[in-house]
Amino acid sequence: MQVFTASNSEIIAGHLNESESKHCIRVLRKSKGDTILITNGNGDLHSALITEASPKKCFYTVQSTKHFTQITPPLHIAIAPTKNIDRFEFFLEKVTEIGVSQITPLLSFHSERKSIKQERLNRIITSACKQSKNFHFPKLNPLTEVNEIVKSNIKNKFVAHCSEGQKTHLKSLSFREETLILIGPEGDFSEEEIQLALKNGFQPISLGESRLRTETAGIVACTIINMNYEH
Repeated sequence: MQVFTASNSEIIAGHLNESESKHCIRVLRKSKGDTILITNGNGDLHSALITEASPKKCFYTVQSTKHFTQITPPLHIAIAPTKNIDRFEFFLEKVTEIGVSQITPLLSFHSERKSIKQERLNRIITSACKQSKNFHFPKLNPLTEVNEIVKSNIKNKFVAHCSEGQKTHLKSLSFREETLILIGPEGDFSEEEIQLALKNGFQPISLGESRLRTETAGIVACTIINMNYEH
């Protein structure tokens, strides 16, 4: 069954927003008396009965609620958006399906993209959550500079870069606590950014022998951490 999204205040008021209402009534042809599923993105899934089938504001009454425990790891990926935004959007869709709790677009010295359309990217995340039946929506942060993200006080924090040096392969690690991983742009992090991350306690990690595109590196890192996550 199609899942719709609503904020907690909309759920209390008992209606969908105009965009969701239009999709529900005009596209899916739902009508008064039909049952729909609604999530707030915080783990709650509501079964509701449509009481007024308006494409501008569809009203409903919640019949039952089920809360889903978050099973994906507390993973925060900070990654530089690609010049071709389609590739970054593909990354967002796939890591949302795999399992991530927070995403921060990074502004790096070698960044080829210095702006993002956050509203559009949030819609992609929401769509991926609906498709994958993930009722805990990951948080998308604003574009953030590297010298700000490295100040994070998270205990488990890693940086993936292409420069020479000793690195631990990500697949050799296990994960229990909140984890932050930095993924650089196509031109990699600058040497100054790498050293800044290391000075702030980030561990250098490898994702394998191949040189990966930015979005591929993000998806690979997300997959490995999900597979090695100890619940």
